[in-house]
Amino acid sequence: MDNFDAIIVGAGPAGATVTHALECAGKKVLIIDKADFPRDKTCAGWVTPAVLASLHIDIKDYRRGRTLQSISRFRIGMMGQSPVENHHGGVVSYGIRRCEFDAYLLGRVTSEKQLATPVKSITRDNGNWVINEQWQSPLLIGAGGHFCPVAKLIGAGPGKHETVVAAKEVEFEMTPEQAKACAARGDTPELWFCRDLKGYAWVFRKGHFLNIGLGREDNHQLTEHLEAFVQDMQQSRRIPSDLPGRFKGHAYLLYGHAQRPLLDDGVLLIGDAAGLAYTQSGEGIRPAIESALIAAKVILNAPDYSASSLQRYGEQISKRFGHRAREQERGFEVPDWLKQPIASSLMRSHWFTQKVVTEKWFLHQEIPPLDLAV
Repeated sequence: MDNFDAIIVGAGPAGATVTHALECAGKKVLIIDKADFPRDKTCAGWVTPAVLASLHIDIKDYRRGRTLQSISRFRIGMMGQSPVENHHGGVVSYGIRRCEFDAYLLGRVTSEKQLATPVKSITRDNGNWVINEQWQSPLLIGAGGHFCPVAKLIGAGPGKHETVVAAKEVEFEMTPEQAKACAARGDTPELWFCRDLKGYAWVFRKGHFLNIGLGREDNHQLTEHLEAFVQDMQQSRRIPSDLPGRFKGHAYLLYGHAQRPLLDDGVLLIGDAAGLAYTQSGEGIRPAIESALIAAKVILNAPDYSASSLQRYGEQISKRFGHRAREQERGFEVPDWLKQPIASSLMRSHWFTQKVVTEKWFLHQEIPPLDLAV
């Protein structure tokens, strides 16, 4: 049986980041994922300069052969009414394709990788976690998304009274004809909020690629809202009339509403496995990266991997992202005063949509990049 200092389940941004940080500190790490890479990953796909800074990504290097769409404007509205468009005075975010971004981060990892390898069993033996009866380690890190088997191991996962946001989206490379017919611009993502404020839709052009989707907290109405949105966008010529392929679904937890434990003896959860998506926007890449860096820092300074020693991780997550809301609170985190009919008026305000919706809720510009020396 092969022994490791840590085993990471999930090779997405969170898993690749924590693996890279631990191996740079001299740890022997194994990273496992059920998918092979590059992989298709359902995600609107944008990252802020803060994420690139935390990952020490050189923009010129990343752009070689990959999509990195500069974003300087946002077009925001409430469904059924005219949108407003705001210019932020410079590049405030970047559009990425997750198949490229995830492969890039994983490519920086030199530790042993077991890709296209499902986790079939997790057992405990003499203080070690044993995966698939083949690899063992005293420390197991769950980075496998909402349905991560490590999260399930410590009592989290579907069926645990979690309020799940469900989303459906499609991303495809447009033909020259489709690109000509698409009014959406690459530097201007479009965000369209549902009138009941239980979710939002988006149209996001990244070079020759187009991503369209909608996420809501009530899964049973998701398809109905998505079909109505797509039809409206096609009628207004914002998107091509012919969309290829099926919309793919995925699920995630909003941080303020998640009830998942973050750790146990010899176990840590990071990223979507821990339910860390921003409550206001559902964005999960920055919380995934930052939770991975926080986890690595705690691990390297912990005297052992007991729950009491790892509790520092939970404290640091609360310090960075705030305390979770009460269980009865539901839906995207919208202040009480932002309700109909005032919401309709606010969504027509250039100041509100720029300063609150984009710069605070989606870009989190008031929060400096996390850069931990590990």
